[in-house]
Parts: sequence; structure tokens; C-alpha cells
Amino acid sequence: MKQKKGSAEPIFKVFIYVVLITLAVLIIVPVAWVFLASIKQNSEFYGNPWALPAGFYWQNFVDAWNAASMGSYMLNSVIVTALSLALLLVIALPAAYCLSRFQFTGRKFLNTCFMAGLFINVNYIVVPIFLMLKDGDVWLKKLLGDGVLLNNLFVLALVYASTALPFTIYLLSGYFATLPHDFEEAAYIDGAGYGSTMVRIIFPMAQPSIITIILFNFLSFWNEYIISMTLMSSATGQKTLPVGLLNLMQAQQSSAQYGILYAGLVLVMLPTLILYICVQKKLTQGMTVGGLKG
Repeated sequence: MKQKKGSAEPIFKVFIYVVLITLAVLIIVPVAWVFLASIKQNSEFYGNPWALPAGFYWQNFVDAWNAASMGSYMLNSVIVTALSLALLLVIALPAAYCLSRFQFTGRKFLNTCFMAGLFINVNYIVVPIFLMLKDGDVWLKKLLGDGVLLNNLFVLALVYASTALPFTIYLLSGYFATLPHDFEEAAYIDGAGYGSTMVRIIFPMAQPSIITIILFNFLSFWNEYIISMTLMSSATGQKTLPVGLLNLMQAQQSSAQYGILYAGLVLVMLPTLILYICVQKKLTQGMTVGGLKG
């Protein structure tokens, strides 16, 4: 039995390596092709699509940034994503901490509500959200003379944060529940309150989990299209990057400016790639190594 197991182990490893290499190639090749296409001149697209670029034609990025207004769209996406993450963390971190570490009346009901929110696809409730904000704007126009709920980057960020709350609280509360209570008890003995214990003890220990939800939600907010397109339909100068990229694709395909199109795609991908490179080590980092000695 031991010989059979030993002989099968190298084959299994080879199989795993083949699968991983295949997946890596399937991911890397399209991304590399987009990067190479973004620095090609337009005439090069009518030859071999796999040919290397003759040179570095950086004018594609200049045209995408300025003429196609990708710089303005990117700024709007940065603002919306940053606001969404800030609102989400301010609400979700204390909520998850309380739900996972304390016993109080209504705790099970709140947990049930957040769990139910996991099964609601936000794309199915975009129209009700739009109608609610539209009715709110009608009421505000009667009261103040102007509506502020639609075509507003802050409201869009608030909607993003609200729709991400169930998943974020579910993930964080499950992570907080696994932390030992020894750290909190030591902090309480030293005179720390609930708030300072949460901020100074629990949150640093849960850093890997917090970075994970930041990464997941950043990708979700940065690439979101349907809600942004619906709630920002009349704001030409406040569209986010995915909406602006679609407009760029439609415009450049009709004029056959493929280099500018792929340069716009690179501008969309770069922030997510940079963020992942920066936080990949934190995603697998241990949280309590050496925390307790006995």
C-alpha cells in the first residue's frame, strides 16, 4: 500500500502542476495580449493579431486619457470606490464585531437578516432602487426646488456600500468569532473600553480578513456597471470608468481606433492589478502567530 501511494504521489503532483500552468496561461495570455495591443498603431491590427508591436506607441494612452475622457471617468471611479469602501468599513466593522462577540436581544434576528441579504442579487433590485431615489428626488424638488439623489456620486457610493453589507458582515463576523477572548480580557483588565479594544486589539488581529474584504469589494465597486449606468444616466461628466469604457468601445469600434480602445482597457485593469500585487502577501498572512504564550 505504501508503494502504491508513493508511486501515485508524483503523478498527482504532475497533474496539479499541469492544471495550474494551464490556468495561468489562460489568464496571462489574454492580459498580455491586451497590454501589447494597447501600444500598437492602428495599421498593425490589420496584419497578424499575434505579432509583436513594431514600437511603443504611447499616444494611444494620451488619446484615451484626454480625448476619450478616461481620466475624468477614472477620477469618478476613484472617488466612488474610496467613498464606498470608507462607508462600508465604518458600518461593517463595528456591526460584525458586535454580532460576533456580544450577546444581546435581537442578535439572532439581525444575523438572519444579513444572511438573507446574501441571497439577493443586487442586479435584480436596481430598478426598485432607482424608482425609490426618483420618488425621493420628486419630493425634494417640491420641498427644496432641486433633487440630489440621482446623478450623485455620494449616493452611488452609499448604494454600493449598502449592497455589500451582507457579504462583508457575514465574512467579518465569522472571522471575529474565531479570535480568542484572551486578548480582550487582558485589555479590559488594563482599563481599555469596548471601543478602544475593538480598534486597537481586534482590528489589527483581523487585518488579513479586513484586507480580503477590501480587495473583494474594491473589485466589485471598481468594475460595477449596471447600478452606475442606471443611477448616473443623466450625469455626463460624472460617469464611472466601466460606463465610460463602454462608451469608448462603442465610439472607437465605429471609427476603428483599436489602439485607443485597448489603452482604455489597460487603464481599467491597472488599478486592480496594482492593488492585488500590494496585498497578496497579506491575504495569506497569519493573524495571531505568537500572540499567546500560555
